[in-house]
Amino acid sequence: MPGGQPESPKSDRLDAEQAARAVLGQGATAIPKSRDGAVEVIRMLRLTRGSAVKARTQAVNTLHVLIVTAPDNLREPLRTLRGRTLINHCLNLRPDHDDLATLIDQPARLLHTGATTAIHELARRIHTLTEQITTLDRQLRRLLTTAAPQLMALPGIGAEIAGQLLVTVGDKPDRLASEASFARLCGVAPQPASSGRTTGRHRLSRSGDRAAKSAIYMATVTRMRQHPPTRAYLHRRTTEGLTKREIIRCLKRCVAREIFHALPRTT
Repeated sequence: MPGGQPESPKSDRLDAEQAARAVLGQGATAIPKSRDGAVEVIRMLRLTRGSAVKARTQAVNTLHVLIVTAPDNLREPLRTLRGRTLINHCLNLRPDHDDLATLIDQPARLLHTGATTAIHELARRIHTLTEQITTLDRQLRRLLTTAAPQLMALPGIGAEIAGQLLVTVGDKPDRLASEASFARLCGVAPQPASSGRTTGRHRLSRSGDRAAKSAIYMATVTRMRQHPPTRAYLHRRTTEGLTKREIIRCLKRCVAREIFHALPRTT
């Protein structure tokens, strides 16, 4: 159906319902995101943080490569160090000469000094990026706690998951007509999946925002590990014969319902 939702399940009944809604003018009433409030700031901070994390990961990988290929007397003290200890040790390294070009006739010294310079500068970059990420995390956590306190209070919901869900929804959650529309937006709405051999079975929608779908999955998995009521539900449904995959599908829909009702509302 032109202009309809992708990946809709094939069903005469559902097709007829979608056609009727389109005729009644209910199929094109989506309200765009405003991009003018706290959620827009959260989106920008998350983008900035994501680029910093990516750059730091690349710098750390490059640092390990340089250490492996460094001269023996430089590599050995660093070989067994990890994490912050390694970065701090590399920060304390100082090249014994500032102008590498003047060492062109001293290959061994040039190699050692050049490797020391490269390792030190990479460690500085990693340290700077880590400080940026820490600052952004602090700002995001405070902003999320202020803008969406009920969402942040839900079990299994941290700053990363809450931030992604708010960015997906936008500054005006009221633009979503119901919790069912939120579930569809996040790709966790159940769809009929019956066949000639099975009836009454469902799967989750393959459409929706993938990042939000992943966030709800992570919140669900965290609850399954740490949230007593969720663990009790998992045990009960397992004894009823459901597979773990089926239970997770049910839980994701329940988590989406709780999240929808915890979203901040415009007044």
